Amino acid sequence: MSAIDRVFAAQRLHKWDVKNSTAAERKAKLIRLRDAVLANADAIKRALHVDLRKPEAEAAGEIGSVENDINDTLEHLDAWMAPVEVATAPMFGGAKARIVYEARGVCLVFGPWNFPFQLLFEPLVPVIAAGNTAILKPNELAPETSRISAEIIHQVFDEREVAVFEGGVELANELLALPVDHVFFTGSPKVGRIVMGAAARHLASVTLELGGKCPVILDDSTDLAAAAATIAAARCYNSGQVCLCPDVAWVPAARRDALVAALQEAVGAALYRDGKLDKGSFGRMVDRRNFDRVKGYLDDAIARGATVAFGGATESDDLTIHPTVLIDVPPDARIMHEEVFGPILTVMTFGNPAEVCRAVQGGGKPLAMYVYSNDPGFVDTILRNTSSGGVTVNGWAMHWFEPQLPFGGVNESGIGRYHGIHGFREVSHERSVFVQS
Repeated sequence: MSAIDRVFAAQRLHKWDVKNSTAAERKAKLIRLRDAVLANADAIKRALHVDLRKPEAEAAGEIGSVENDINDTLEHLDAWMAPVEVATAPMFGGAKARIVYEARGVCLVFGPWNFPFQLLFEPLVPVIAAGNTAILKPNELAPETSRISAEIIHQVFDEREVAVFEGGVELANELLALPVDHVFFTGSPKVGRIVMGAAARHLASVTLELGGKCPVILDDSTDLAAAAATIAAARCYNSGQVCLCPDVAWVPAARRDALVAALQEAVGAALYRDGKLDKGSFGRMVDRRNFDRVKGYLDDAIARGATVAFGGATESDDLTIHPTVLIDVPPDARIMHEEVFGPILTVMTFGNPAEVCRAVQGGGKPLAMYVYSNDPGFVDTILRNTSSGGVTVNGWAMHWFEPQLPFGGVNESGIGRYHGIHGFREVSHERSVFVQS
């Protein structure tokens, strides 16, 4: 019997004991996990720097996000686990009914490479809170982070409850063959389809956190300097390797040059020192394949007639792509149809709200959308005529940071929701219980 089969068999047997664990027992596991994460904080930061050249602040953000999720769960878990009484129909007399949140069972969690620590452990928090067991696979493109993540899992958990396996595509396929109860995957839509197909063979439920081309829309009322500061920070965070990054900015034609100038000023102030990119504050592409992919989008757009408004430099020796803004990009350029996942922003123009809504509709349903406007009517028009996983108005990704809001995509950008109580319910089964009088 392989190690994977042995662990799965053990978890499948033990999941009934874990299902019946108390809130106190589950919280004790989360406290042990939090303590181990904080005790290994320096090692985690070093690993993230080796794998992605993550600056200190970005690496600390991954750790802090996991800590915050654990603390929020510790505060609210008793209430989340409580059965919900519902009123019965008059024809049932004195009958009683309630909804009980019970564990799904064995959960399989795949971590991505762009936030290889945070997005491996954040899904684990609700998995534990809901009384499930878990098998985790860190991402092989971030090997140092995978190693320290596995060490933490081994330190904290009995493998009958939480286990970890390190490896690449062959391992992923072996894990997907297991008849688990739920699969949690963060990654690309292309791989998401593979995961969903594998889960369908066993009728396992899925949470798919995917992506898409997230648009940002500005109007005539927008404070361009303020908007550009957050848009530039978003596009450059983790070297643009963020599923929530804005991919294309839409702005009234008369304001395009002003927006580009504001973006260039914001990027220069944040990331350049004496005219040179400060690589201590700016990450790199994760590997050669992704460097070549993003550079290919840039080269293709230029070859088709796009103009580099600023940036455009690439350094293959250390996998760095400089922050770049493109204008005059033709509709047939590859960058207009593919999620960039790199520090390149395309700026497009529109004449009226209907025009930009049609353009956004043509790009599918992205994970996120951003609207910068002081005109409530304009904001309402955009929201009514588009669809996305979530929206932040006059800011970047705040709907992700707010723990009371469900986070997730729609159709191509994902299936399912998590964060806070929404994550707890995502990996729980809502069991209906009816008691006849």
